[in-house]
Amino acid sequence: MAITVTDQSGKIIEMNDQAIKLFAKDGGKELIGKDVFECHPEPARKKLVEMTAGETINCYTTEKNGIKKMIYQAPWYQDQEFNGFVELSFAIPLDLPHFVRK
Repeated sequence: MAITVTDQSGKIIEMNDQAIKLFAKDGGKELIGKDVFECHPEPARKKLVEMTAGETINCYTTEKNGIKKMIYQAPWYQDQEFNGFVELSFAIPLDLPHFVRK
């Protein structure tokens, strides 16, 4: 699982080893200290700005090169104060079953 953490201004402050590998073509570990908004084209940049303003969660799946991933972006807090976002990214099966439970 790739984990990337930003502060409240959008600066990348932490990346685990898998995130560094995932974003190697974009700079890998050198992304720490960079502005996450500058790392995204429109309309993703606009979405991040809106998420920051509203401190909202964004969750979706994506597929690239035959690999489907779950992306979960959520605000994190310290002492009940908004401190930024954490993004979790991990591969899931293309044919992941879905169950509706009662």
